[in-house]
Order: sequence, then C-alpha cells, then structure tokens
Amino acid sequence: MCGVCDRIQLIKEGRNPYFVKELETGYVVLGDHQRFQGYTVFLCKEHASELHFLEKEFKNRFLQEMALTAEAVYRAFGPDKLNYELLGSGNFTHMHWHFYPRTVGDTPAPGPVWKLPVEELYNDKYLPGDETLFLMKEKLNEELEKLLAQQD
Repeated sequence: MCGVCDRIQLIKEGRNPYFVKELETGYVVLGDHQRFQGYTVFLCKEHASELHFLEKEFKNRFLQEMALTAEAVYRAFGPDKLNYELLGSGNFTHMHWHFYPRTVGDTPAPGPVWKLPVEELYNDKYLPGDETLFLMKEKLNEELEKLLAQQD
C-alpha cells in the first residue's frame, strides 16, 4: 500500500497527530521529524504520481493550495529561505509537497536537506513533544486561516 494513502487514512480516522488542516485538494501535516523547525508536508487527496495526471481544475487548485501552504509555513516559522520539493521517488509515488524552512548555517554545508545523513535527518531527537507539536500546529493553522480568509 501507499505510505501517503496510509497517512491520509490515519487523518480520516483522527489518528494522525501531525495533521494540521484539510484543504480542498490536500491535507497539511507537520513532518514527523523536525530537524528543520516547521518542516511541513502537503498531501494530495488524489493518488497520482505526476501533476499532469490530475484534471486541469484540480491541478490548478492543488498548485494554488500548495503555494498557500508554503506561504503559511513561511509566515508561521520565519525562515531565511523556504525549500519546496515534490519528489516521488522510492516507495512514495503519491504526490506530496515538502516545505523545509531553512536558516543560514542550518547544515554543515550549503545544499538540499537530502545531503544530510539519514540518521541525522530522521533522528528521534527531532520528534516534537506533545506541547511543541500542539504549538506548531496552532501557529501554522492560524496562518493558514488568515490566508484563506484573504481569498474570500
């Protein structure tokens, strides 16, 4: 089964503690490991591996909501730069955007987060505690709500 579909199912069952908000085309969740404070993922509601597989209206809305999510992450966590990634290699062929808030000097050498060893990126010391997770979700949801209100 698809790892993204599994995560979406947990959201639907109310069992994904990282879930922030449901949008029209996807789900906003914080990343499990917060090596980069505010790391967020936007999971597409459609099980598709490529943007061009989506119907035109859905694709356009998905990209709008991706940009809105990215702006909310930027506002909530105040990075120097925000990295956007839509990968899909490995076992995850279900589209999902990664947003990595970056700060100057946050890695030993400049470059993408994927240059870090897996043991560093997914070290359990970067799992947020319940209170931290609650505050991060609250802050991100607040920014999402502000941006959504501006669209009306």
